[in-house]
Amino acid sequence: QLQLVESGGGLAQPGGSLTLSCAASGFTLDDYSIGWFRRAPGKEREGVSCISSSGGRTNYVDSVKGRFTISRDNAKNTVYLQMNSLKPEDTAIYYCAAFVEYYYCSAYMSVGDYWGQGTQVTVSS
Repeated sequence: QLQLVESGGGLAQPGGSLTLSCAASGFTLDDYSIGWFRRAPGKEREGVSCISSSGGRTNYVDSVKGRFTISRDNAKNTVYLQMNSLKPEDTAIYYCAAFVEYYYCSAYMSVGDYWGQGTQVTVSS
């Protein structure tokens, strides 16, 4: 079965940190750019960050620049999203998606080839 599985979500205090993981099963991530998206309560899904298949290119939306870092370990077939200085407005379900083309990933388009089920991140004191 070809799928992406997110993990690492949970409850964090404002100013705290969490690291999300996106692991692939049934296929290798080497050929795909990976994007992180999130859906906050009552809001539409939005793009957060994207990394190219080689890891040489990354992209962040303005609201997370300087706080979030995307990385990948192709040997482990996993992409990570390190989230620091978390804010209550970061509360959302976070999803990862695989894209054949970096262009669509960095534009945060809803045309990913594979999507995970999401992991909940809650930032609250």
